[in-house]
Amino acid sequence: MALKRQLGVWSAVALVIGQVIAVGIFLTPAGMVKSVSSPFWLFAAWVFIGLMSISGALCYGELASRFPEAGGSYVYLREAYGKPVAFLYGWMVLLVLDPGLTAIFGVGIGSYAAYIVPLSPLAQKLLAISSIGLIGLINIYGARVGSTFLNLLTVLKIGTLFSIIIYGFLAGTGNWGNFSPFFATPPDVFGAFAGGIVGAFFAFAGWWEVTRMAGEVRNPRTTLPLALTFGIIGITIIYVLTSAVFYYLVPLSKVENDLTFAAQAGQAMFGPAGGVVFAVIVIVSVLGTLTAYLMAGPRVYFAMANDGLFFESVGKLHEKYGSPHRAIVIQIVLASILILSGTFETIVSYFFFEVVLFIAVTVAGIFRIRKNPSDGYETPLYPFTPIFFLSITAVVLILISMRNPLQSFLGVGVVLIGLPVYFLVFKSE
Repeated sequence: MALKRQLGVWSAVALVIGQVIAVGIFLTPAGMVKSVSSPFWLFAAWVFIGLMSISGALCYGELASRFPEAGGSYVYLREAYGKPVAFLYGWMVLLVLDPGLTAIFGVGIGSYAAYIVPLSPLAQKLLAISSIGLIGLINIYGARVGSTFLNLLTVLKIGTLFSIIIYGFLAGTGNWGNFSPFFATPPDVFGAFAGGIVGAFFAFAGWWEVTRMAGEVRNPRTTLPLALTFGIIGITIIYVLTSAVFYYLVPLSKVENDLTFAAQAGQAMFGPAGGVVFAVIVIVSVLGTLTAYLMAGPRVYFAMANDGLFFESVGKLHEKYGSPHRAIVIQIVLASILILSGTFETIVSYFFFEVVLFIAVTVAGIFRIRKNPSDGYETPLYPFTPIFFLSITAVVLILISMRNPLQSFLGVGVVLIGLPVYFLVFKSE
């Protein structure tokens, strides 16, 4: 039984937006504002990383067009560099990244629910695990059911964010003077902008994950490039407008830290109830992201199993629903274990460098794959498009490694442990 191609353009766009826009938009702008010190440089950072993300998405669009099957980056790394490199990527996302992020999103739901209803730490963990289990069950019922639920959450998420933007500007509780001076130049332009683009990069992270669903997308050669492009353009617009309304509501001098920035904006709009209102908004946003990750993530393990690089049973589809149910269950179980252990945030923080590195290596693979002719979609302005993406990504990698050198190199070491596992356990030739 093969995966059914049942997802259209807008379901794929919802997957892009659903995965990318989570709690980051409520946390990231504060650090960016402190770094760049002016509205112009803040908006420039969003637009710059938006353009960078589109350039990477256009490259991923060609890779997805050439290899329209489940697995995303795993498949493209396999085709460009061979199974060992692909296995290292799969090893990382299977054991650390996907369960860790799933745990973070689940705990985020529990934590923000505690703003609305008093919950003990244990109750928050149980709510987190229950949320993950419920969303996982929805995805087990099939990609169509999961995508319908995701579409609804994405519409609600976007509608809520635009409502905040419109109400925030029209309610008159802010001050247009907060945007002055609009073009203020920080003392260290490079350092300030570098800090801004790192924050923006992580706020955009995850757009590439939609390609994991390539085996279930109708007409992937046209659908995925369109979905990636439209999704990132939409995300860029939302980020710029949301940051603008936050800037309008909270003067730069009163920005305290990442955690309180959104709450400050909420209080400016809704008064004392602002914290509760924003808690509800964040829960809706994170639910969409959790749904997207539990839909896309297991497709990597499914693809690995079909390549003989993971347990064969994980590559089997549910007889009735046609979903990779065993792969979904694995992600649920591992995430639940991490939640109970309470170490997931520390673990995931060690692998940000590796995630960015793998995405860069994947995009670079287009130069190897281009040696073979194709009659499908091709990256516009090649080779300048991948060169632009890789150049900026290299800067981001340097900045990440400079900030957390120990974490970066320890993460590389853990990923490389996958090599003996591959050669001793899964290599068949």
